[in-house]
Amino acid sequence: MSCDVVVSQLHYIILEESKHGTFVGRIAQDLGLDIGEINSRMLHIVSRDQKEYFQVNLQNGILFVKETIDREVQCPNTPFCIIPLQVIVDKPVQMYRVDVEIEDINDNSPGFPSGVFSLLISELRPAGSRFLLDGAVDADIGTNSVINYELSPSDYFALDFQKYMNQIRSVEVVLKKPLDREKQSLHNLTLTAYDGGKPRLSGTTNLIITVEDVNDEAPSFYQSFYQCSVTENAVVGGLVIRLNATDLDQGKNREILYKFGKQVTEEIRNIFTLNMHTEEIRVKGEVDFESFTMYEILVDSIDNGEHPMVGHCKVLVTVVDVNDNPPEMAVTSLSVPVPENSPQGTTVAIISIHDKDSGLNGKVYCYISEMTPFKINPAFMFDISLTVNGQLDKETKSQYTVVIMAKDEGPPPLSISTTLTIDISDVNDNAPQFQQSYDTIFIRENNPPGSPIYTASAFDPDVGQNSFITYSISDSTIDGIPISSYISINPENRKAFALVTFDLEQITNSQCYIRATDAGLPPLSSNLTLSIFIEDINDNAPTFAPLYATSIIKTPKSAQPGYLVTKMKAIDQDSGYNALISHHFSNLLGKIPFAISQQTGEITLKPQYMDLANDEFSLIVLTQDHREPAMTAISQVNIFFVDSKEEMKLKNHEFRSNIDEFSDANVYFVTAICIISSIDLLTLIVFTVLK
Repeated sequence: MSCDVVVSQLHYIILEESKHGTFVGRIAQDLGLDIGEINSRMLHIVSRDQKEYFQVNLQNGILFVKETIDREVQCPNTPFCIIPLQVIVDKPVQMYRVDVEIEDINDNSPGFPSGVFSLLISELRPAGSRFLLDGAVDADIGTNSVINYELSPSDYFALDFQKYMNQIRSVEVVLKKPLDREKQSLHNLTLTAYDGGKPRLSGTTNLIITVEDVNDEAPSFYQSFYQCSVTENAVVGGLVIRLNATDLDQGKNREILYKFGKQVTEEIRNIFTLNMHTEEIRVKGEVDFESFTMYEILVDSIDNGEHPMVGHCKVLVTVVDVNDNPPEMAVTSLSVPVPENSPQGTTVAIISIHDKDSGLNGKVYCYISEMTPFKINPAFMFDISLTVNGQLDKETKSQYTVVIMAKDEGPPPLSISTTLTIDISDVNDNAPQFQQSYDTIFIRENNPPGSPIYTASAFDPDVGQNSFITYSISDSTIDGIPISSYISINPENRKAFALVTFDLEQITNSQCYIRATDAGLPPLSSNLTLSIFIEDINDNAPTFAPLYATSIIKTPKSAQPGYLVTKMKAIDQDSGYNALISHHFSNLLGKIPFAISQQTGEITLKPQYMDLANDEFSLIVLTQDHREPAMTAISQVNIFFVDSKEEMKLKNHEFRSNIDEFSDANVYFVTAICIISSIDLLTLIVFTVLK
């Protein structure tokens, strides 16, 4: 990517020496910024030299002068004075380029190097002879600089000045007619320089001309104006140009010495040297294109006459640039860390690129050395922006090292690099996740309230508060009662515990939903479905139906072996193995003609006991469950054997007994259902009071 020049977005013009508070422009309005946001978005301006010449009023968006600017100090020897500004707003980062042009005012008067200028002119000099004068200097530019000279009236002298590139380059006194020292040996004139300002300003010097009857031919160069070039970083002693002048006089009056003119500055004298005999200008010091691109050297040729005469020429030395400066990079704005959800095009950094060289030597190509989710774009003059160019994920990579290379196109190309460390900040883009979405637990009934039943565990790959997880029980019900009446969970330590004692005879199983919620904005959550099964314990003894607690059974004596005498009815409210019961005779005294089925509770006649010695038997039936320790129930059964006369009655009695037994059994089951319903209602009332 070539960092080409980009035209500024705004251009303001103010006069130099403007006071503090001088209005420059409505910068917020001109840039299309909302005045109500420029304060919160921290609008600020940055100049290249880091000086605060201007300031923005964050209340009204007006750019005003903060520090008085002297154009002659800020931009010496340049026709245009531009102060480039970077206007930067944050959240998100945006940058604008604003140029403020400092317009010159006529605040400097022309001035001569000396208050007196002396000339020695031979009376033999012919009319039309010219004599170079030291011109006036005005620090202002354009029409505010020197545009005119005037010489006090004289019969012998006139003033002539030449313009080069719309500026007066030389001022000469022209001899209108030959001088006669015997008539007038001294001419005292006033030279006045005027600038073009309003009002115009002026400066004067006294021109004292002495007429001498001496050497009357001045040396003369072949050309009055020479052009040449020198490569920057030229070796010391290298030849720049060889001049040539002649003098029409004879003898010592035609011997010529060469010197720099009085106008040649000390800075030029430190860079170039002039051999007074050979007319050669050579390199003396360091030639630097970035400091000066052109040198204007005035050379005098002086003869060796009794009254030396002087010839003049001007040498224009152009400096040829070489690629001796690598590009320069400076980070002017860096917005880090970068949120991981930043869209493509989000500006991360603004980097200023500058190469002091010119042409291809100063044309810079910028690129990122390695593959990253960022790219560089041209922004404004000598600036590039680093923007997001891909998807960022804090959980995958939390930091990037971006190496930006800048290489010019000079022969050979020079390059420089800068390294930016870009941290990626977390956003809440990951919900907490359980290791599994379903889980099952078993709780033994009759558990103590407050006992822990489960420890939830979720993980959030985010960081900071985005990964801080709290746990809660989602709203659901068990038989119409909120689940929160049964189970609670500590939001921070993840432990769930039972609020009540569970009873399998009331609740066999249920489901609850544990929610894991992070602390991000907005918060994200996920659920775990927890299936809860109540494990039975042996907390209920078998019970006989009221009909079988104590019963009287009549059996015909003619009954055959295997005859069903009666069937014991017992139940156990526990479940599973705890509800499995068996039946036995207890405390038997002697042998009895009966057998009892452990599984069904049926009492039948034994085959081997057909001859009955007794007609009446009193039996104790023991019913027990199968847990350790076993829980039991006891019923007494009185069995009477009756003869054949009573068999018909017995049959009718058995028919009625069966009806009664059926009716009594129904009464027993209805009673059991009522008892269980009463327990449920009582539990609901207790839970409601606790809540």
